Amino acid sequence: MASSQSVKKGQVPVNCKLCETNRTIQWKCMDCSILMCGYCTDNVHSKFKNATDHKIINLKDVGMHREEMDFTNIKCAEHTEQLSCLYCSKCQILVCPTCITKIHKTHDFIELSDAYSMKVEILKKEHSEMQKSNSKMNVKKNQLINLVSAENIKYSKVREDILKNEKTVKEQVEKYSKELVDKLDQTQRTILTPVKSDLNAISLFINQTEDKINQVQDFIGISDAAEFFKEVMKMENFTEMPELQTKRSYSSSPKFVSGNLTQSNIGSYISLVIINEYRTEHDQIILLSPCLDQSIWLSSGGSRVLQRVKLEENNLKIISQFNIDMFRMAVTPSKQLLLCLKGKTRLQQISSTGELTDSVYDVTPFLPTAIHVISENKVIIGAYEYNQRRGAMIIMNKKGDKETVYKHDKQNQPLFRFLLHITSTSNGHIHVVDKISADFRGKVVILGQEGHIINQYTGHPTNNKSEPFKPVDIVTTPSDNVVVTDLNIPILHILNDNGHLISYFNTKDIGIECPISLAINTTGQLYIGCSRAAGTKTKDAKLYEINIDGF
Repeated sequence: MASSQSVKKGQVPVNCKLCETNRTIQWKCMDCSILMCGYCTDNVHSKFKNATDHKIINLKDVGMHREEMDFTNIKCAEHTEQLSCLYCSKCQILVCPTCITKIHKTHDFIELSDAYSMKVEILKKEHSEMQKSNSKMNVKKNQLINLVSAENIKYSKVREDILKNEKTVKEQVEKYSKELVDKLDQTQRTILTPVKSDLNAISLFINQTEDKINQVQDFIGISDAAEFFKEVMKMENFTEMPELQTKRSYSSSPKFVSGNLTQSNIGSYISLVIINEYRTEHDQIILLSPCLDQSIWLSSGGSRVLQRVKLEENNLKIISQFNIDMFRMAVTPSKQLLLCLKGKTRLQQISSTGELTDSVYDVTPFLPTAIHVISENKVIIGAYEYNQRRGAMIIMNKKGDKETVYKHDKQNQPLFRFLLHITSTSNGHIHVVDKISADFRGKVVILGQEGHIINQYTGHPTNNKSEPFKPVDIVTTPSDNVVVTDLNIPILHILNDNGHLISYFNTKDIGIECPISLAINTTGQLYIGCSRAAGTKTKDAKLYEINIDGF
């Protein structure tokens, strides 16, 4: 808040004291204590008596101007009957002759005026540093104020969307409930129509039978024998009744099974918060595989560099490094790294000691293109058959035996073109990134437990309207949802375990420009590996460690 003085100063213009015009005030005479414009300083004040001896300073230096100091009459703090004559540099105090003789004899001294100038310079520097610090804090303060404002706007928008969605869900539930009740009413009418028809027929049959029973009973009671034998044949014919035919079974009302309200049919909020940012010496990070000890295997792709790194504060410490031309990799529970090497049908492995050897997993006649470790006993391998120009998915046990091979759907059509990445969810569904063209256009194929396609995701209708969907990595979150990166746009597609889109997140909102690779560590943090910025040739691709919430 401005002070009353500053308001007054802003409201009342100050004119030159000599010409009293609205010329800009530039100078002040410290001897005359008057403010002057440049013209009067040169042409009017210069004609004052002894003007050459006056001290004239620029107006912007007025606050820093010091009057001449008198150092000849400063009493000593210890010996009040004496005057201070020097400044002790060691003790940093003023001293008199007695002080020098008794205590400061061997110390270094400087003149009072020099000590004063020295201290003023120190204060000036500190004053300047405080001003700089204060200026920085004001900038930071304004940034935080703007951040609060922006977050309040976002909060209001998200809250409004939630409440609007709540209303929509209520309306949809009410609409669907009414449809269910209407359908139930119709079903009930359909079910009861034959029942009521048979019920009416049975009631009529019973009434008719009861009448005949009464007549037969009365006939049996006749005491005239001649009359009895005369009418008995009629009565026997009268008692003959055809058996009433009714339906053997009837339909029953359907049972109502209540559904669960879940994130996928209500909605959710999505939050990503960067914990740490690490700069690498690669142009891109195309593969990530976290280890149980929180170290990470990362691959730069084209440069063939494979590194195992440890995250230390804001730095990446390289534990080991290999030069390997490979497609994909995955870490097993036994801490081995499985690798799909180009041109090899058998997976390679790097042990915890760093030794590269053959694994038991051989997919001949295919070439491996993707790996996903389900458990210690199960590995899913994506493979490619070059002769047929199609992909396959192979499930193998820990001995390297092929348990299942998925190549065709129920119509005997190829399931895959070229498998890039694989992940799975706890309900047994397998999500596959399938590249269908050379420019990485593709889709996410979701297979059920029996290997049949239950869904395919081909991109977001808005985000992929101008840029085709090019999925390049996939990972399952602790909430059993699936996240997919898109090659040319900074969008994370978020799917549920059935492959239906839940939401999406633009990583540019948190400063991540070019996301490519994904991984989840053992504590639930998300890693995002990036490529260098478009149009640059620097090797400074970044790795981000992120807390996620809402998916």
